[in-house]
Amino acid sequence: MAIQFNDESAREAIESGKPVVIDFWATWCGPCIKLGPVIEELAEKYEGKAIVGKINIDEDQEIVAENGIRSIPTVLFFKDGKVQDRCVGLVKLSDLEEKLNPLLG
Repeated sequence: MAIQFNDESAREAIESGKPVVIDFWATWCGPCIKLGPVIEELAEKYEGKAIVGKINIDEDQEIVAENGIRSIPTVLFFKDGKVQDRCVGLVKLSDLEEKLNPLLG
């Protein structure tokens, strides 16, 4: 199950050095709602290998600002505390896996 991050918990996950996937979304965003089940599937498939979660941009805005999120949905891929890659817009599970797999090394 995908973690529901807030600014603090997202920062802790990013600073852990582990591979982290964060979906930046909002309740009023149609494509974000459609991406939700894809993020859940990614979280289940990579449980124990990567930290996968979501952050509502209307509730927690520090991480949003720090990472220059301008469009949603945006999915950021972190490793060793740094953004390694991103996807913007509605994407497929395979697109997310293509960006996450190299970070699992």
